[in-house]
Amino acid sequence: MHINRKILLYSSAIAAVLLYGTIGSLILGQYGNFNVPIHNSIKALYFTITTISTVGYGDIVPVTNLGRIFTIVLIISGLTIFLSAVTVLSSDFLSERVEKLYSGLSRVEKRHLKNHIILVGYGPANTIIAEKLKLQRRNFIIITSDKLTADSLRDRSFTAYLADYTQKTEMEKFRFHLASDIILDINESTKAVYVVLVIKKLAQKTNLSVIAYSQDAASHFMDLEVAHVINPVNIAADMMVEALDKDQDSRNAGKAAPQKKGK
Repeated sequence: MHINRKILLYSSAIAAVLLYGTIGSLILGQYGNFNVPIHNSIKALYFTITTISTVGYGDIVPVTNLGRIFTIVLIISGLTIFLSAVTVLSSDFLSERVEKLYSGLSRVEKRHLKNHIILVGYGPANTIIAEKLKLQRRNFIIITSDKLTADSLRDRSFTAYLADYTQKTEMEKFRFHLASDIILDINESTKAVYVVLVIKKLAQKTNLSVIAYSQDAASHFMDLEVAHVINPVNIAADMMVEALDKDQDSRNAGKAAPQKKGK
């Protein structure tokens, strides 16, 4: 749930509690449930807020069981909602700030972003490529738009960053123009095409390779003049057909071999 939606939800809950307290105390206050009558909404709102905030000046006090039950419900519901709102919203705010700090680039990290390999997206191909580059101790980074993936990669000692692929301002900090190679591996063809447009503006003449998971996607990438378009499905299909052809040739050669005649 987005933080703005949470603010709206908790604001509505707080408003409901204040409404409950104001209307309830206004009604009960006219029938002798408090030590002093409550005849107007200002006085009712005053009692509600002082009760929820636990200030309790003592100038308005419930004197009947009905009034006390009403006040207990008001205190419990008010404190629960206010404390929940403060805890959840402050936690979300801090998490967002920490994530922005964690996903950013320090000055030291920026110095290493030269002649580096950039893996954009963490699809099946980039998953294997990252493991191989790590074994070779190559200078590379991984950019992903998924927080869980980024956290998992960092836990495994990969240099991974969280970013919105489609935002040029977020992507330009990774210095695409200084990279030696860029490999894009995003399963969503439509998004991948848009990201290619963003990268081409940032990468200038850097070598760009794109993994295409359909012939249609491969065609779009070629139209965008991507240097290398790799379609794993086509490669697998070509290898399978080649294997079938070799098997067929072997069988045909066996049938064509002359048989020795007995004397």
